[in-house]
Amino acid sequence: MKGKLFYVGLIVTFALSAIAHYANWNHTLQFVISAIAVIFVAGFLGKATESVAHYAGERVGGFLNATFGNAAELIIAIFLVKDGLFDVVKASLTGSIIGNLLLVLGLSVFAGGLKFKEQSFNVKLASHNSSLMLLGVIALFIPAVFASGLTTPETTNMSMIVAILLVVAYLLWLLFSMVTHKHVLSDEATEHGEAAWSKSTSILFLVLATVMVAFTSEWLVGTLEEVTHRFGLSELFVGAFLIAIIGNAAEHSAAVMMAMKNKMGAAVEIAIGSSLQIALFVAPVLVLTSFFMGGTPMNIVFSTYELAAIAVAVFITKSISQDGSTNWYEGLLLLVVYIILGVVFFMV
Repeated sequence: MKGKLFYVGLIVTFALSAIAHYANWNHTLQFVISAIAVIFVAGFLGKATESVAHYAGERVGGFLNATFGNAAELIIAIFLVKDGLFDVVKASLTGSIIGNLLLVLGLSVFAGGLKFKEQSFNVKLASHNSSLMLLGVIALFIPAVFASGLTTPETTNMSMIVAILLVVAYLLWLLFSMVTHKHVLSDEATEHGEAAWSKSTSILFLVLATVMVAFTSEWLVGTLEEVTHRFGLSELFVGAFLIAIIGNAAEHSAAVMMAMKNKMGAAVEIAIGSSLQIALFVAPVLVLTSFFMGGTPMNIVFSTYELAAIAVAVFITKSISQDGSTNWYEGLLLLVVYIILGVVFFMV
């Protein structure tokens, strides 16, 4: 009975959110309805991810969740790039990276730690994740440092080269982690119990849930400009925090659900894996895509505020996750850093 009520709520809230959007209801009302719909879609996506992880393992399940979630974000960002809204795109990418590392992982570690005294995941995977996070910081930091001494064409060429290198590095990481060294980085724990659905149904529902995420996220983000304008929020704060939190809330809440079921491997793959995918793949792809859209291409030079936030997030996450084990207090530390950044961005 409980399961049936959930699916009824999922269908009803999604339909109401669609009606509110296309009928152009009051933006505040749209915001409330879409936010409720996001909660139901989050539960659906989390259940689909868990079912896929039952067949494919925690890492692959988490990777698919992060990939489908970022695919929706990439599509939305491409339209923003086409409109030349580069600053909003960069702020949103920054918010996604720090949101995944600090908010999503922090909530997952904290919630899981309250239920289980200590949770663990593959320590070698943690080490590689740390190295990749540092690569992301280096790749964003160096162009920003030297960009002031370059002409616009030189900055564009530099951005293109760095973007290509990052995409290649990320694709080779997938080859390394999923193929050549899969046995080394695989989950230590074995899935037990029954899956919610068959393998094909699980994959189908994961795709369906992702499509629903894309729509609900876009509808919700579309109401933010008017809603946040009343509170006098800055574009940087809205892009780096509100849009990032709301746009990614549904798919990444699955990480918290996984952690509370003591499946920290999947939670880490969703949170850290998603951040790595944004820094090493999504951002470079947007730079490369902008080159073929005509007009001025988007460069890979982020602002000082954005770089500082990303570097701080990577530093604390690396420190906490490199031993392959977590507890609730470490999750609290991540959340505190996220709140500090949020306060500073709000004041800027």
